[in-house]
Amino acid sequence: MDLIISLTDSTLRLGAPLILAALAGLLSERSGIVDIGLEGKMLAAAFAAAAVASITGSAWAGLAAGIGVSIGLALIHGFAAITCGGNQMISGMGINILAAGLTPVLGTAWFDQGGQTPSLAAAARFTPVSLPLTEALGQIPVLGPLYARVVSGQVALVYLTLLLLPLLAWVLARTRFGLRLRAVGENPHAVDTAGIGVARVRYLAALCNGALCGIAGAYLSTAQGSAFLPDMTAGKGFLALAAVIFGRWRVWPACFACLLFGATDALQARLQGVSLPGIGEVPVQMIQALPYIFTVFVLAGFVGKAVAPKAIGEPYVKSR
Repeated sequence: MDLIISLTDSTLRLGAPLILAALAGLLSERSGIVDIGLEGKMLAAAFAAAAVASITGSAWAGLAAGIGVSIGLALIHGFAAITCGGNQMISGMGINILAAGLTPVLGTAWFDQGGQTPSLAAAARFTPVSLPLTEALGQIPVLGPLYARVVSGQVALVYLTLLLLPLLAWVLARTRFGLRLRAVGENPHAVDTAGIGVARVRYLAALCNGALCGIAGAYLSTAQGSAFLPDMTAGKGFLALAAVIFGRWRVWPACFACLLFGATDALQARLQGVSLPGIGEVPVQMIQALPYIFTVFVLAGFVGKAVAPKAIGEPYVKSR
């Protein structure tokens, strides 16, 4: 039972940034814009959040900086893809390359620590929040430890993620904006004929995309970690994109996929150094590759034919 609770706690903590990035990718792609730049926006936001938090001593200031930088990159991608009608794959990859190269350069120039930022003090990080009645309810068998160690004791950004998840699911399914967003991704010409600005809807999706990626990146460096490290996203943006495809561009299945990847990541951390009968100690590199092997296995074997939004990746040219 202790192992199950520990794995559940780790799955939630490791899955939170994946869920945020997956929601960002889902919003963008449901509007018809391919976004493989999730990785770069998360990485840039992680650096900005850690750098500002180390200077100001405020985790919330770091979060604001991460969101601002990520929105800026999202708008650059939006300008290239929406206004200029450029190749969306190249634009997204350009953001990834820019973030991967620029963050360690700026880190070295500003802090002279090999591309890293200084370790954050407790006041400059998001620390675990103890919910009411944690000690009292923790004495209840089974449910008590689950409440005390999984429900309580998470950082504020995890609770924010859990609030955003049903909110965005409701927005996409039940609101006028959600209907327009989905319609733009399926048939932008019909939406334009109805008098709705296709570019406006896609830019709004880009803004939401940037904000969510900013929160995800800030989580990595100011909540899950205590500083920025070069390439600290380690492919999480691509995992989130895989979760969107696995979930067939729907909110709850994509969230489930993120939790699966988070559980695999939590499991690999506990398997390092463990000797298997008849095999011996498995190399740590093989264990660390488990989440990515699992991603390929899931996409190749279980997703089947995933039908993307019909207008995804196609620049929209207004009819005359």
